Amino acid sequence: MGRHSDHLVEGTDPRLNVAISAPAGESALRPVLLLHGFASSAKLNWEDSGWVRALTETGRKVVTVDLPGHGLSAAPEEMDAYSPSRLRADILQILQDAHVVPLTEGNPASGVDIIGYSLGSRLAWEFGATQPELVHRMVLGGPGSGDPLAEFDLAAAQRFLTDGTPIEDKSTAGLLTIARLVPTNDVFALLTMIEAIKREPFVPSDAVPHMPLLLVAGDADERARTLPELAELSAQAEVLWLPGRTHTNAVTSRTFKSTAIEFLAA
Repeated sequence: MGRHSDHLVEGTDPRLNVAISAPAGESALRPVLLLHGFASSAKLNWEDSGWVRALTETGRKVVTVDLPGHGLSAAPEEMDAYSPSRLRADILQILQDAHVVPLTEGNPASGVDIIGYSLGSRLAWEFGATQPELVHRMVLGGPGSGDPLAEFDLAAAQRFLTDGTPIEDKSTAGLLTIARLVPTNDVFALLTMIEAIKREPFVPSDAVPHMPLLLVAGDADERARTLPELAELSAQAEVLWLPGRTHTNAVTSRTFKSTAIEFLAA
């Protein structure tokens, strides 16, 4: 499997770490874009859990990106760099730079399939709805109709980081703990991302993707309790619940991986 972690070509924001993993052999299949979750990275979400290897072994070219403030990407100071609308524009540029062409009937290499997890699922939902000519199928992991980042208590998090004042909101405390677990994360950049996301709340009914969707979550994932609400918005959504899995460990499920690969190949 060939892989490089250079930026694709001129055009993609040089602050973003974008990588392509080549298919294991000659292939004419459409590429797959992987979008990681909040406080994660392409390496943690997709490489270490075996997704990149599994996809390339099936003949797929895989495109990954570290979101701003995550992984090997830069952490810009300006809030606009973290807004969902800017991130969707970055994704479009990345696909253009990767020479992804619009969907063409009978051409199995046209368009792109997308797999997102958590925040990556939110971005995929909105991107698929706004760029239907590019997106063939999508797999959304750990999704919900709400957005836990929108409910994040920024003031409490900042007080905790300043003087250790305990955070009362359990969701906020949990998200901040996750953000601080990864040494490469810029916590203050992630708080800037949360503030940007608060300014562009996720309203899935405003723009619904119309391509086939596979919605996947652990049945012990509290953040995905509203997954059925997303499924009801789409006429082409399938749902997979993973027994005993949580928001943290669902992405490592072999069932998740194998079902997603079969779904995208349909």
